[in-house]
Amino acid sequence: MTTAPVSSHRPSRRAELAAFLRSRRGRVAPADVGLAPGIRRRTPGLRREEVAQLAGVGVTWYTWLEQGRPINASTQVLDAVARTLRLDHAEREHLYRLAGVPTVPPTAAVEERPLGPEVQLILDALGPLAAAVYSSRFDLKAWNATYARLFHGFVAEPPERRNVLRQHFTARSCCNLFIDPIADVTPMVAMLRAAFGRHLTDPSWTRFVHGLAAASPEFARMWSAHDVAEPGPRTRVLHYDEVGEVRLTSTSLDLAGTPETRIVVHTPADDRSRDRVTALLAHPPARCSAPDCPDHAPRAPAGPY
Repeated sequence: MTTAPVSSHRPSRRAELAAFLRSRRGRVAPADVGLAPGIRRRTPGLRREEVAQLAGVGVTWYTWLEQGRPINASTQVLDAVARTLRLDHAEREHLYRLAGVPTVPPTAAVEERPLGPEVQLILDALGPLAAAVYSSRFDLKAWNATYARLFHGFVAEPPERRNVLRQHFTARSCCNLFIDPIADVTPMVAMLRAAFGRHLTDPSWTRFVHGLAAASPEFARMWSAHDVAEPGPRTRVLHYDEVGEVRLTSTSLDLAGTPETRIVVHTPADDRSRDRVTALLAHPPARCSAPDCPDHAPRAPAGPY
């Protein structure tokens, strides 16, 4: 057992690692790994000594790791812990980053690089599909005309507040177009948590997370779960007063020239949704249809759909 050298960012990284391991351990039931449930368990999940035994590591070493103490961990040992805790690929990558294991290349602070003009040309060429560029923190960087029509609330914000997650959690409920906002935003919070592991020493990221947690108890609750995920295709369900329900499949495409930035393309998930998107492009939707909302701007329905 060896201790790791101290660095300026080590305490925050170790604290994050400790909280992540505790949250994952609490998620694994004894029966999931072939253990008897027992009768004296006060909390769900595995005990520390059970994780250590199943991973083939010392109980004291694992306890120190979970307590955030400055100890070194090899890739082989972390692999064993990851298998025991049944981590998926995104969670395993997150674990490596937090433990400071150099299997995941460190990411430079590159999100402020300006987008090249060719990116806007690509977005425009993707029309009539809705497309936009997000940073790994869900800052909205660029978009095309279809995206502006479908997600007008995101685009209308001033540049310093043009963040999709912030809008999800702080906008009035009447202005949220998603039929199930919590289901839509949950994977986004998990993606943010995975990206946060690469930016623990960046004060702007810390301010963003702390500010959003202070503004939204729901975000604070999701954040405390320590779930992590990678961007991937998913179906999003929205409602517009003008046409009704619209189902969109979102697909993320990495921008190789600008790391931690991706193009997200929203494709109608069925023929009815495609027709309704076409109608919304011809008759722009109101930002909000609630009569008591300051942004209320009533419009005549586009027609039966």
